[in-house]
Amino acid sequence: MMNTELTDPRTGRSRGTAPVSREPEVAVAVASARTALGTWSALTPRDRARRLDRLATLIEDSAAEYAARERAGTGKPDAETAGEIEQVADLFRFYATAARTRTTPAAGRLVSGHESWVRWEPMGVVGVIVPWNYPLMMAAWRCAPALAAGNTVVVKPAETTPDTLELLAEHAARTLGEGVLQSLPGDRRTGRLLVESPVDMVAFTGSGRAGRDVAARAGTRRISLELGGNAPAVVLPDAPADTYASLAEAATYNAGQSCAAPARVITLTENYESTVARLTQAMGARLAGRDFGPLNNPDQTARYDSLVASSSAKRQLAADIAAPPGEEHGHWRAALLLADLPHDDPTVTEEVFGPLLTIQHADTVEAALGLANSVPQALAASVWTTGLGTGLDLAARLDAGEAWLNCHLVQTAELPHGGRGSSGHGTDLSTLALQEYQRPKTVTVRLSPGVPES
Repeated sequence: MMNTELTDPRTGRSRGTAPVSREPEVAVAVASARTALGTWSALTPRDRARRLDRLATLIEDSAAEYAARERAGTGKPDAETAGEIEQVADLFRFYATAARTRTTPAAGRLVSGHESWVRWEPMGVVGVIVPWNYPLMMAAWRCAPALAAGNTVVVKPAETTPDTLELLAEHAARTLGEGVLQSLPGDRRTGRLLVESPVDMVAFTGSGRAGRDVAARAGTRRISLELGGNAPAVVLPDAPADTYASLAEAATYNAGQSCAAPARVITLTENYESTVARLTQAMGARLAGRDFGPLNNPDQTARYDSLVASSSAKRQLAADIAAPPGEEHGHWRAALLLADLPHDDPTVTEEVFGPLLTIQHADTVEAALGLANSVPQALAASVWTTGLGTGLDLAARLDAGEAWLNCHLVQTAELPHGGRGSSGHGTDLSTLALQEYQRPKTVTVRLSPGVPES
């Protein structure tokens, strides 16, 4: 098997190697998942729930090891990794319960002389491909509902962050059974081989370009796509006092490498300059190396630098970098605010995926809403105002799968997350995600002659 070199994003130095799976490894993994499917899908929801609950407990008991692996691959600060691992355990526990409380269309005598009902059945073997920004959490978003619904899963981590999924697969083998959840390390070609293998469904989280390639290769099989975002934050003149610090924190969490992070601040003309001043102060207080981690890899760093260099912004307001000793050569980038830029600036129209906020203004609320909805991505958005009626109206009219009012990046297992437009389709989180990984079967029985239709 081939190997690829791994680097530490905090230092830029090598930290070892990871295997790169090819046709033989993909075939073995998918065949193993197919073998395990019969036993796993035949379990009652209660029995699957018990095993998923044991996996959640094992994740909690091994939190320190998960955190060390996650930090090695991403450079995230300890507080970020601890919170995300807690969310991962919660997700598996949530779906353990959710699978037992699912709903179904009405059953009964819907056709004269017949009794009908609907069975929800697993899709089968699900191929999952996840990115490097949240290696463990994005895998849990996909794997937990798929497993709870009775599927088996082969998950390919990003090439730069295989660490935590290797451990998750080991723990899954101990708690769920062999072959139920497997990790398939590798590169882009590995992902293509997985999509082209005889899996029954593909769940992909990544870039729009890669998502379109997945869709083409998957053919008629079901796919679930989360393809990034470019979230607007509409800040009105009566925004709460904590708006600016909240936006700066959300924009720099995970170094801005979050599909739902605020990216485009849109104000009215009357509060544009005051918002620039307040965001300059708030972003300036967020230090790379102290408050948030580095960009993940050299390719992402080069892409980010290229987008910033291509910007026509007349004001580029950057914070400082406080890299710890010995980590000065990592992929650190300062929190950055870009102001006085055209509406078609590349940093506005493209997903930047870094610790950066652009700021635009419009003369009216309607025009501000138009700017917010002017890009093809439609994953998440927020509105900041103390006017409840105005805020609720704008939240309803924003073209996004998830909208926040006076907050941003607030998520929980109970609430669905998913995109529109070029951000893809499908649902992560909540009980609705179970239907991503199930297919309905209608069963209708003709009643025996002579049985009264009461």
